[in-house]
Amino acid sequence: MYSEKQADAIDLSHHLSDVSKARLVSPLKGLQKYMRPGLISMAGGTPAPDYFPFASLSGELLVANSFPLSTSPSSSLSWFWKLFGSGNKDKTETVTVQKWPAQPGDLNLAQLLQYSPATGDSHLANIVKEFAGKVYQPAYNNYTTLVSAGNTDGWGRASLTLLNPGEGFLACEWTYTSALASIKPWGVKPVPIAMDGQGMSSLNLRETLANWDENARGMKRPHVMYIVPIGQNPTGATMQAQRKKEIYEICVEFGGEYVPKSARVNVTQESDEEKFIASLAPSFLKFDYQGRVIRLDTFSKTVAPGCRLGWFTCNPMFAERLERAGETSTQSPCGFGQGMVAALLLNWHYKGYIRWLQALRIQYQARRDFFLDSLANEFHLDLAIGTLGQRQGAKVCYASLKPQRQQLRLFLKLHLEDFVTSPLSALGYKQLEMKLWTKLAEAGVLFGPGYIFSATDISDDMHGDGHFRISFSSASEEEVKKAMTIFGAVVRKFVLEL
Repeated sequence: MYSEKQADAIDLSHHLSDVSKARLVSPLKGLQKYMRPGLISMAGGTPAPDYFPFASLSGELLVANSFPLSTSPSSSLSWFWKLFGSGNKDKTETVTVQKWPAQPGDLNLAQLLQYSPATGDSHLANIVKEFAGKVYQPAYNNYTTLVSAGNTDGWGRASLTLLNPGEGFLACEWTYTSALASIKPWGVKPVPIAMDGQGMSSLNLRETLANWDENARGMKRPHVMYIVPIGQNPTGATMQAQRKKEIYEICVEFGGEYVPKSARVNVTQESDEEKFIASLAPSFLKFDYQGRVIRLDTFSKTVAPGCRLGWFTCNPMFAERLERAGETSTQSPCGFGQGMVAALLLNWHYKGYIRWLQALRIQYQARRDFFLDSLANEFHLDLAIGTLGQRQGAKVCYASLKPQRQQLRLFLKLHLEDFVTSPLSALGYKQLEMKLWTKLAEAGVLFGPGYIFSATDISDDMHGDGHFRISFSSASEEEVKKAMTIFGAVVRKFVLEL
């Protein structure tokens, strides 16, 4: 059971895949452990930094408190409004990374742009280790972090480190489609677990594992779980502490590992740093007293996706195997991205980054609210409490729309089952969903078709309700208004044609 007592991670090496067990230290990367100041290295084919065509790398950074911690007419708009619409120049600070360090240990391009260990730049590694310790507070002593090239790289490495072809992994019935697609070619299948308003159901998880029939299922009981507990993608569900404890203890009971992914931080309007940290929905790591969790984090939603930068937080055995996987694949993340993000965070410091995250949530909440207002102008929305499936216990609106504070998108349910008496009733909901989706696309609005997020294979003749995943994170207010007007017109015409 969960305990406040801190100990080291237990031995979980029996969960490694055959490929992971077979990985050896890269022969060339293995030589880097001998690197030290003053060493004359002639072992690798490293180009001379003198010939790197970059003398320095500079950037104009927004200050950490560029955005307010409360909503107002002047603060509820996008970055584009602040940069181009308000007429006020944002306060910025210049950072420069020189090719050669002015002082020993300085961030420098000679090192960042060189062949480097898969552990990433040491400055960035120290920053994410501090963040993980203060914010996630793992429940065992010897946790560590490892820089990655973002969550796509992170999940790719983690899945192949833990899973063999022919095995299955536990996932919510609605799951991020790229996570499903990336592992499918390896012959690894998702095992869908039912959801309620908090995401994965602990009751259905226990039932699935306890009643697992290897012969009927055609594979061993899964020992790996993929889960997005905060702002679940695509439904937006957010899991509370008690549910996380329940799921963790089930994984301990049945001997599973799980990989929670985070693309965002669940933030509130607390202005004090310590109060803010205490107000966060706790990470699975806070309940992980055995070292079973491999948490994936990314800078994609908090800095920029083009950085292709993130990190793992896990036990040292998993980290070492993930590092081996990186040595012969992505290697170290791009030096330019590491250099700029490290320079940003060294400038802001930990407190500045926390301040940035607090304000970021306010900005996206304002975008969400404007989107809902625009949707309400086209559709009649009645607030209610969900009673079924992934919406159970959650606030929903007419058409099963569920706004979520931690999400950059909404999951819209289409009641296609209401049209079973139409001439198109022979069509499955996937076909009806795509007919409507195509009409919207042809009219100039692109949503995410819901069926691609299903962890269950959907046949063309399967009946049910469709879904759209609608993102409000990047469109301007004018574009949102126009999109909802088109959406309303296309839906009304579509319904009349059924």
